[in-house]
Amino acid sequence: MLRRILLLIPVVLLAAAAPIQLQAAPKVVATIPPIHSLAAMVMEGQGFPQLLLSGGETPHSYSLRPSQSRMLADANIVIRVSDGLEGFLKKPLRALAGRATVIELDHVPGITTYRNRADGHDHDHDHENKRGIDPHLWLSSANAIVIIGEIARVLSEADPENTPVYTGNAARASIRLRALRMEIDRMVVPIRKRPYFVFHDAWQYFEKEFGLRGGGAIAVSPERKPGARRLVDIRTRIRASGARCVFAEPQFPPALVKTVIRGTAAKLSTLDPLGSGLTRGSGLYPVLMRNMAKGIVFCLNRN
Repeated sequence: MLRRILLLIPVVLLAAAAPIQLQAAPKVVATIPPIHSLAAMVMEGQGFPQLLLSGGETPHSYSLRPSQSRMLADANIVIRVSDGLEGFLKKPLRALAGRATVIELDHVPGITTYRNRADGHDHDHDHENKRGIDPHLWLSSANAIVIIGEIARVLSEADPENTPVYTGNAARASIRLRALRMEIDRMVVPIRKRPYFVFHDAWQYFEKEFGLRGGGAIAVSPERKPGARRLVDIRTRIRASGARCVFAEPQFPPALVKTVIRGTAAKLSTLDPLGSGLTRGSGLYPVLMRNMAKGIVFCLNRN
């Protein structure tokens, strides 16, 4: 009899434990590594989002593979930036209508957005209002904090039982990102007034948040190859400004940048707005932002 009772104890304990298991987190898909990282911060301890693009490719022009289409079809929540960044998702997301909540980050209340600059640097133009929104909005830590709050809100609506997990994670992540902003702000003080140029105009959110002096972009849009006249104009501006650095991106071949800096004092360096080589997860976003600041400071401090 005693032996039978002892054998039954584990079964009873398992049965008692079953009702208090937390509900599984919703299936979340984020399009690019920095946004995936912010979602992972909010979901920590409860689930892990899926990543659509690795960051090694450019989301400006992309075709979905069958496995990625299935990932979207199975999702409860899809987080993307905008039509301006992931235009290839317009049709696939229409097919998902009603089956998944889609968070369009450029439409989230409280997000700061800037218009695409006509020639890759700040000027006033008559056709300002005809230009679309610059989609690289995650490169502002203030925007990242807003994004975290929105992800927590949507997750809590989809999974109310775990609201305390999501809201607690979002609060801790926000504190972490405010500290990151102060860290980067101190880091860039010595080089704030030093000009530099970039491959394409992806950096104005970062530049404006930290008061940097980007001189312009070689390509206004990554889809449009700059003509010979523009390359000559950019080379002239690099020389005139005394810029020490022109930054390429790992998603695009550096040949154009090498052509432009030929005959100038500027050095070629690389900045990655997508974090293509970084470890996926909640730690990626702070490392991405810190790496960009370090890359700019290191290059502009040379010589």
